[in-house]
Amino acid sequence: MPDDMADRRSRRPIRGFRPSIRLRIAVAIAAVSCVVATVLGVLVHETSQRQRLDRGRDIALARLDAALSAYGRTGQVSGPGAAVDDPELPAALRRVLAKGHQGTVLVRGPVGQEVWAAAPVEDHVVSTRLEYALVAGSGADLDRAIVASALFAVGVTVLVGVAASAGISRRLRHVQRTSRRIADGDLDARVGRIGGRDEVSDLAASVDRMAEALQERLRSEQRFTADVAHELRTPLTGLVTAAELLPASRPTELVHDRVRALQALVEDLLEVSRLDAAGETAEVRAFRLGAAVRRVVAAAEAAGAGPTRFELVADAVVETDGRRLDRILGNLVVNAHRHGAPPVEVVVDGHTVTVRDHGPGFPPDLLDHGPQRFRSGHRERGRGTGLGLTIAIGQARVIGAELDFGTAVGGGALAVLVLPGPQDDGPAPESGERYP
Repeated sequence: MPDDMADRRSRRPIRGFRPSIRLRIAVAIAAVSCVVATVLGVLVHETSQRQRLDRGRDIALARLDAALSAYGRTGQVSGPGAAVDDPELPAALRRVLAKGHQGTVLVRGPVGQEVWAAAPVEDHVVSTRLEYALVAGSGADLDRAIVASALFAVGVTVLVGVAASAGISRRLRHVQRTSRRIADGDLDARVGRIGGRDEVSDLAASVDRMAEALQERLRSEQRFTADVAHELRTPLTGLVTAAELLPASRPTELVHDRVRALQALVEDLLEVSRLDAAGETAEVRAFRLGAAVRRVVAAAEAAGAGPTRFELVADAVVETDGRRLDRILGNLVVNAHRHGAPPVEVVVDGHTVTVRDHGPGFPPDLLDHGPQRFRSGHRERGRGTGLGLTIAIGQARVIGAELDFGTAVGGGALAVLVLPGPQDDGPAPESGERYP
């Protein structure tokens, strides 16, 4: 492929990474699952903490009641952690006792957290304290269990969500593939039944209805083109005969010129209708591509198209329909002379033929959507029926060639024809051999 065509394609924007619906659903489910698991884990952790604290306070209060009973009977206290007027009594608990109430408090002691319980007795304070970890146990095991359970729940939820979304993703991909086939010209493609009664099935039905409407409209256009061409052919034949009987004069030359243009238009319409019917078949034979293109250029110059620069970079043997190749290249060369600007250059490089002019170039609409009949492009490239490039595209499709349109480096329209191949450059006809 030529550097200028490659350069034009390289300037097209590169699509970034687009995550699939299945991936998006999986990420959304994972995010929601993580939030739910985190909230539930925090709630369970806080509830467990409160239960452990309540348990520690209950034990401390039970020991305080035992110490108060012993103090009432003997004036002395007994039991683990029990004391009278303990100097290490927390300040928070002293404030509660100053109001004449007993209370409990959880504070950090020298060896860890401690639960204190105390009550005022006359002018003294009876208190007990115990290590919180001994009575409440460690919450690390519970926290690890919460984290493990949360991860397991998130994993199971994501797997279930991915499995549930797989059906939706598969159906959407089927609709996407069918839509691409329709966009590529296969108007017989249909999505069909994909199961379910949801938005995806509605989308599939809409795509099928669109394809049917588009196919019917295209068939109507094709029938109209064929009917017009056939209806014009009979009166045109009589018009050509009548023009031949006119006496030689300048007006007669003008009439002959317009009749020939009209006759060429009708023949183009008939050719377009045959291509639309998809009934054309190529008559393939082998020949040298360089000699064939040289003859097309010479024929175009003889018909008044204008001088064309021909360059043979590398010759090759091709197997294709010579008549249709003539038609394709002839239309490209004539289009370059008619709508472009000199110099017009034709280059043969192996199985690739490029036709370039130095005019305003092809319009963006043609580069984006391809040639359209009865539309010749913007005003700078002149006026015309737009059938020449349409026929070139259709004939290229018949012979299995690839025809691309672009903008050459430095400006100008560029058409690149790549013939099927590569073929073996073995036995081939002489470069001067004619073909039908």
